[in-house]
Amino acid sequence: MTTETISGVIGISVSGIIEKHAGDRGGLISILQEIQSRYGYLPAEALKTVAEQTGRSLVDIYGVATFYRSFSLKPRGKHLTSVCLGTACHVRGGAAVGEKFKRELGVAVGETTADREFTLETVNCLGACALGPIVVVDGHYFSNVSPVKVKEIVEKAKAGLDKVEIFRDQRIFAVEVGCPRCNHSLMDSDHPVDGYSSIRVTVSFGDEHGWLRLSCLYGSYTVESEFKIPPDAVLNFFCPHCHTELIGASSCPECQAPMVPMIVRGGGVVQICSRRGCKGHILDMGGSLPF
Repeated sequence: MTTETISGVIGISVSGIIEKHAGDRGGLISILQEIQSRYGYLPAEALKTVAEQTGRSLVDIYGVATFYRSFSLKPRGKHLTSVCLGTACHVRGGAAVGEKFKRELGVAVGETTADREFTLETVNCLGACALGPIVVVDGHYFSNVSPVKVKEIVEKAKAGLDKVEIFRDQRIFAVEVGCPRCNHSLMDSDHPVDGYSSIRVTVSFGDEHGWLRLSCLYGSYTVESEFKIPPDAVLNFFCPHCHTELIGASSCPECQAPMVPMIVRGGGVVQICSRRGCKGHILDMGGSLPF
């Protein structure tokens, strides 16, 4: 296939993505996110097509693409591995964990393995300081990581991290949460999800308004809803008791959509991304509310 043919195929595909997100709030980020999801990065040909068909300058588009860490202008591996080297993780041995990943994968930080399976990066904070050293692979958090656990994490990633056994995987545990405004419990024991009490909230999107139930197992992405929610839709979350909108001051580290904060019984805050299908989430067992 010639370069011209490849560019043409990308152009047609990107045109469909642009049309799909026409009129969306935060449309450019949604467009770039779907392009990256499809190709694993943002090809130059795709960004040129976005500029031509949206009327935005190529400089502005590159500015957005380079500002957010979730975007990449070069191909990434199938599994994105992020090792936290923030202060809390560093003092607990985060640097040694990073070195072990480099040896295990045979690449330096910022590089991708020859088989395009893994890309290794380091970050300054992943929002779970109390559980460091933290490693995130494909959106899955691994806490209290030591160098001896690195090989096991790599093997799990190769096998598929989304294929988890929720009742046997030690990375998954139940949390009980409440509204950060009225302090009322959001747990619904009458309608279990994944065998545990669900987290019940009210959500709205467009003209739709109804209930949403989330799994209380941290690491499970099981969701039940009153109406069908399209992928990539950004929802508004509300407490079903005081009807206050559940929205904090931070944005999702994966897609920049608003994060939804809930207090954890016993102390701490859990935040989930408000975008349907995004797996961005943060658990801070010693944190305060992000308002």
